[in-house]
Amino acid sequence: MMRTTREQVATRLTPRQQDVLDLLRENAADLAPAPTLAGLCRLLGLRSRGSLHKHVQALIAAGLVEPIAGRYRGIRLIPPAPAADTLPFLGKIAAGRPIDALPQAETMEVPLHLRTSRPCYVLQVTGDSMCEAGILDGDYVVIEHREAARNGEIVVALIHGEETTLKRISQEPGRVTLIPANQALSPVSFAPADVAIQGVLVGQMRAYR
Repeated sequence: MMRTTREQVATRLTPRQQDVLDLLRENAADLAPAPTLAGLCRLLGLRSRGSLHKHVQALIAAGLVEPIAGRYRGIRLIPPAPAADTLPFLGKIAAGRPIDALPQAETMEVPLHLRTSRPCYVLQVTGDSMCEAGILDGDYVVIEHREAARNGEIVVALIHGEETTLKRISQEPGRVTLIPANQALSPVSFAPADVAIQGVLVGQMRAYR
């Protein structure tokens, strides 16, 4: 199903509704207090507050303006939703399945500021091994696809070509250590050939429901 954008809604406004919207935008650009209906009537040269009310209700229904709570018939613009991008959702970080083997049938909308300009994908975290870094079971993490990482970065690591995990990485000559953020768990070290970096954590999302 196609979604209707604010721009598409704006093209269907009547001339008077567009006048009201333009006036509110000019008002906001000047950092002036949001006007009441009576104030809008004066600014637009209208005698009837009733006719203006119909135009305002149409703008409210379109999701372009909202009433101001606690103020007598005041209205204001609704801030635009942050821009988002659609990224592949590759499922959960689960032991025994390489990330590359997970199906890519699903996508997820991600705010632009949570991703980078490089290719990224989304995973859902399982378990509490990174809970002390604020990464909880059920969280969604945005991963920048990379095969190298700096020490201290949180990475998606593929171990022995079989098991994927999200851990902080430390790399030394002859040894790679994956460090959990949970005092109940211990770091584990591997030979560099046994660990393949599949990406680096760049963003995180959580649903409170």
